[in-house]
Amino acid sequence: MQNYGMTHLWAQGDFVTRSIALTLLIMSVLSWSVIVVKGWHVLRLKRLTKHAEHAFWHADDMADGMRKLGHGAPDDNPFLALARAGQQAAEHHHQTQPQLHDRMDVSDWITRCLKDTMDDSVAKMQSGLAVLASIGSTAPFVGLFGTVWGIYHALLTIGATGQTSIDAVAGPVGEALIMTAFGLFVAIPAVLGYNALTRANKATVTKLNRFAHGLHAFFVTGARLASTQGTLRVAARAH
Repeated sequence: MQNYGMTHLWAQGDFVTRSIALTLLIMSVLSWSVIVVKGWHVLRLKRLTKHAEHAFWHADDMADGMRKLGHGAPDDNPFLALARAGQQAAEHHHQTQPQLHDRMDVSDWITRCLKDTMDDSVAKMQSGLAVLASIGSTAPFVGLFGTVWGIYHALLTIGATGQTSIDAVAGPVGEALIMTAFGLFVAIPAVLGYNALTRANKATVTKLNRFAHGLHAFFVTGARLASTQGTLRVAARAH
């Protein structure tokens, strides 16, 4: 029995068998790296923005709201990026009113800037998911190819030696089937990780859309934030 297993498969395998095993190993490392990195990012973003958005809308003014939203948050915090983009868009539109740029409605301009920032944030959240999708869909077939290749060589050995007993074929065929199990071992975590990260990203995008709509209304109406008895009050700026 000591002659069976992955060690014996690697020692007795040819270039193709070893290449398939290395390919599956690289796929596994890549998928787990993406799952760990993206999972940690999702958890960190969820924890940091759990109360930051509420604190932003209950801030005394925009400067205080930006400070609370960015307190302890990572540089790639999409909520903070949206707030900055909305503020910069409103200031830029106000400063360029005498120019041709003023022909664009302030609502359209802010909407466009917020949408661009939203698209950038969504693209960052989705980065790496294509790797998981590709690995999850191709790893079983890579493992199956390794199995077919191993069984092919086992049949060649049987034909050369003329031995067809169970003892003679169980080892080579069993080792070949290990490649299929290895492919599934690589594919299943990738698929589960892809689905989990996709659901988490959809929840974050929903929050971002709600936050962006609030920012759009705030900057377009020229309102200021004021907190009264723990509730949000929107008061129009005096003209």
